[in-house]
Amino acid sequence: MKRRLFLLGCLAFASLATAGPLDEKKAAAHLQAVAAGDVEALMRDYAEDASMDWVGGPLDGRYRGRAAIREVWQKFAAQNDGQPRPARFGGIEQFAHPQGVTLTASAEYGGKTTIRVRHVLVYRDGELTTEIWQIAPALKVDE
Repeated sequence: MKRRLFLLGCLAFASLATAGPLDEKKAAAHLQAVAAGDVEALMRDYAEDASMDWVGGPLDGRYRGRAAIREVWQKFAAQNDGQPRPARFGGIEQFAHPQGVTLTASAEYGGKTTIRVRHVLVYRDGELTTEIWQIAPALKVDE
C-alpha cells in the first residue's frame, strides 16, 4: 500500500512539474513579437513586477517593472526604424517545476544590424516574471 501511494504521489508531482504546450506557445509568441517589433504584444505577458536583464549591446542594463521594460522594447524597435526584423529561431527548451517554468531559446534577428541572442524566459502563474536577453555574437542558431 505504501509503495502504491508513493507511486501515485510521484505521478501527481510529475504531472504538476510538466509544463504544457501553452508555455512553449507563449514563448514562441514572445519571440515573434520581438521580431515584429510589436511592443504591445510583448507587454501582454509581463507581470507588474517583472524584471529583464539585457546583457550586451547598446541596451545593456537591468530593467525592473513594466514601464522600464516597455521603454527598452520601444528603443529596440526604434533601432530598426520600427520595421519588423527577419528572424530565425532555434528550438525552445523547457524546464518545469510546480512553482514555475523556464524556457530557453536561441534567436537571430536581422534588420539594420544582425543580433544573435540567447533568451531565458521565466513564467510563474502564467506571467512572464523574468527575462534574460544575452547578446551572443558567436551563437549558432539551428532551426
